[in-house]
Amino acid sequence: MRRVVVTGLGALTPIGNNVREYWDGLEKGVSGSGMITRFNAEKFKTRFACELKGYNSADYFERKESNKLDLYAQYALIAADEAVKDSGLDLEKSNRDRIGVIWASGIGGIETFYRSIRDHVLGDGTPRFSPFFIPKMIADIAAGTISIKYGFKGPNFATVSACASSTNALIDAINYIRLDKADIFVSGGSEASINEPGIGGFNALQAISTNNDEYKTASRPFDHTRDGFVLGEGAGALIVEEYNHAKARGAKIYAELTGTGMTADAYHITAPHPEGIGAISVMKLALKDAGIKPEDVDYINVHGTATPLGDISEAKAIVNVFGEHAFKLNISSTKSMTGHLLGAAGAIEAIAAIMSLTKDIIPPTINFKVPDPQIDPNLNLTANTAQERKVRIAISNTFGFGGHNASVVLKKADS
Repeated sequence: MRRVVVTGLGALTPIGNNVREYWDGLEKGVSGSGMITRFNAEKFKTRFACELKGYNSADYFERKESNKLDLYAQYALIAADEAVKDSGLDLEKSNRDRIGVIWASGIGGIETFYRSIRDHVLGDGTPRFSPFFIPKMIADIAAGTISIKYGFKGPNFATVSACASSTNALIDAINYIRLDKADIFVSGGSEASINEPGIGGFNALQAISTNNDEYKTASRPFDHTRDGFVLGEGAGALIVEEYNHAKARGAKIYAELTGTGMTADAYHITAPHPEGIGAISVMKLALKDAGIKPEDVDYINVHGTATPLGDISEAKAIVNVFGEHAFKLNISSTKSMTGHLLGAAGAIEAIAAIMSLTKDIIPPTINFKVPDPQIDPNLNLTANTAQERKVRIAISNTFGFGGHNASVVLKKADS
């Protein structure tokens, strides 16, 4: 099969509004959590989240354009633009029939949906919907809008698998290139769910932290005192390209995408299997696809949401798959800094793994203080401080509500 590499990156995150700022925040262990400013959260159980900092749509879009775009689609366009520019693609010389877009969102335009329904219900009952209500809301519109902007006419669609969505988008891009259906994809995900239904819904599920007194350190994966994830927002974009195509145009190559895995727990709509059977099988499939042994892996960017059940399940799965080598590799959850970006999580975490390959630095799991007795104490969680390490192969894990599991194996460029 054709080899697949990453030649461009773009990020819009709670700890940095581009890839350089994002990586700097990860390396320094910066928390993106703060009290919610997007709406009045006083009556909610959770009053904090990982919002974007200093985001103003007017900095990126004309007012007429931004009015047609839900926040999640705005975030998608911004991250994709950074990635396209970073890739060095000459759009005038590129065969845009062979460039596609596979973009993910776990929820899509929930902000648009909520505001539109609220305004209708609170009125006199007369239907008053914007003509942009449907196109702003649907989860595939980001992929369509990116393709329209650049004239990319290759395969174009959205993937939705909850928190695994953008890893599934990345896997689809890899496989379409392997099968010679395209040469390049813009792949990634975006999410904008810090609003009343987002916070209220996850509160009702008891999935997010309610530690308002310690909001800055509330995202604490693997810590015994964790009480749920912290909701985040933003986007991550990757330019995924066939290896020889990238070499022929002299592109810089960040990393090679060598293995993928996709499984389902078939267990529960929100809880992971307690023994991590889906996580075990998905990592084994990714390793097999990459043609490598467990001991070849240096770093795992884990799903690590800081939920009581999820972290234990994933830790058990890692020990099962990697055996004694589990205690020699580095593990970290960058959600401790960014919060959980839901459908965009896989994209920004794949970028974190790629940067660890290029920089030979493992970003930390911050806010870790009290070990959980149900998690093996010999695992190197890269607690609180980044660690230098030669990183040749990394794995990025994402798991979603519904039992969706997705993993990708990334290899240092030309190693």
